[in-house]
Amino acid sequence: MEHLLKEDLINFEALLEKAKLQGLDYLQHLPKRKTSTVVQSITNANLNEEGIGGLETLAQFKEKWESQIVGASGPRYLGYVVGGTTPASIMGDWLASIYDQNPQTVSSQGDVSVQIEHATIQLMLDLFQLPNDFLGGFVSGATMSNFTCLGVARQWIGKERGLDFAKDGIQGDLNILSAVPHSSALKCLSMLGIGSKNYTLIETIKENREAIDIQDLRRKIESLNGAPFILISSAGTVNTADFDDFKAIAELKVNHNFWWHIDGAFGGFAACSPKYDHLTEGWDKADSITVDCHKWLNVPYDSAVFFVRKQHSKLQMETFQNSNAPYLGDPSENFNYLNFLPENSRRLRALPAWFSLTAYGKKGYRYIVENAVDMAQLFSNFIEETEALELLAPTRLNNVCFTLKSDASQARVYAFLDTLNKSKLVYMTPTKYQNSFGIRASFVNWRTNAADIDIITSEILKATAHI
Repeated sequence: MEHLLKEDLINFEALLEKAKLQGLDYLQHLPKRKTSTVVQSITNANLNEEGIGGLETLAQFKEKWESQIVGASGPRYLGYVVGGTTPASIMGDWLASIYDQNPQTVSSQGDVSVQIEHATIQLMLDLFQLPNDFLGGFVSGATMSNFTCLGVARQWIGKERGLDFAKDGIQGDLNILSAVPHSSALKCLSMLGIGSKNYTLIETIKENREAIDIQDLRRKIESLNGAPFILISSAGTVNTADFDDFKAIAELKVNHNFWWHIDGAFGGFAACSPKYDHLTEGWDKADSITVDCHKWLNVPYDSAVFFVRKQHSKLQMETFQNSNAPYLGDPSENFNYLNFLPENSRRLRALPAWFSLTAYGKKGYRYIVENAVDMAQLFSNFIEETEALELLAPTRLNNVCFTLKSDASQARVYAFLDTLNKSKLVYMTPTKYQNSFGIRASFVNWRTNAADIDIITSEILKATAHI
């Protein structure tokens, strides 16, 4: 085994060159890459006793697995709000693996990786037009960002009652209000011991909207008789990219005692564009915000950030500090990310984001956002003009929610979607909106262009003819 490690180290440049060429082949043919596949059954295998070395392993991977990898980072993969990867972000991601840092502390014994993370957070705050009084950090995805933010919110409610939930556990019921919470937020309530069902549903604005009805929110607040609560609001709902009225919520926060969390996993990127930044106006008054980087930032998985107002740093540290690790020093005097987020071990996720933000700047991300919305609108226009299809909701930003016009039963919608995805040229996911079965197409990939819309619409017409 030792000789294989030494041999691979000696031939490391050649190994990386081979891996680079395989990666380039994928990227160069990505627009033509199939968007779905029938995965072959996996048979049990024993681990090789001696190993086969890096070069033979790469060859085995290519033969066994590579052809089954779908073009999820490509321009016509429209399911799950999956972004692509910009060229600069790939550079940063490869270097993050090479440097293999665990960003922790800014002390003199630490390394520069935390400074890179802090610098990247500052770039993102600037991109999102948010003030510098937010502490930010990188986690794996929107779920862990929501978990971080809501974990601090849970501690805040405890302290409002004179209790320490982080140390002593939750006591009593917690008041959580939300209108259209994402499933990841409910998952977080489960993981935090609050309970995924233990929230009060706020009514939404009528007329096919998913945004909070501010009048009903006021009624719900009055019914709490001054008790502290957590409000989970949306910057881009999962089906229709709807936004809550942040200016109205900010006004309520002046006179009412609550923690305001915004789930802006993809919709927060509306702040990048002068055309759409009105949607996020007022969100700077929130206590915490979730943003997912492997969506509209178009950096590799896995990557997201949390933003928690610095005035809550003590609560955040109480929630996540490693209190039984004396080698980390006094957490109140020596900043360490281990004391401010769930993970103790992290890769340098900030580096791909730093590369991409620095490479393309505000204009680059303005283009990425506005192009995606333009492509969504092109597709939405096609839906409106096609006799067999109809929109389930207006296309407000980058998500198009639609269904079959004559018979939108679950069986027929799923049959249509199955036929469409089997084309291997486009991929979409099913959804349910206001008790109607439908399909959701999410546009966030920087590569998607009008030629892709032509392919997508052509395949949809073929699929409608076959059901």
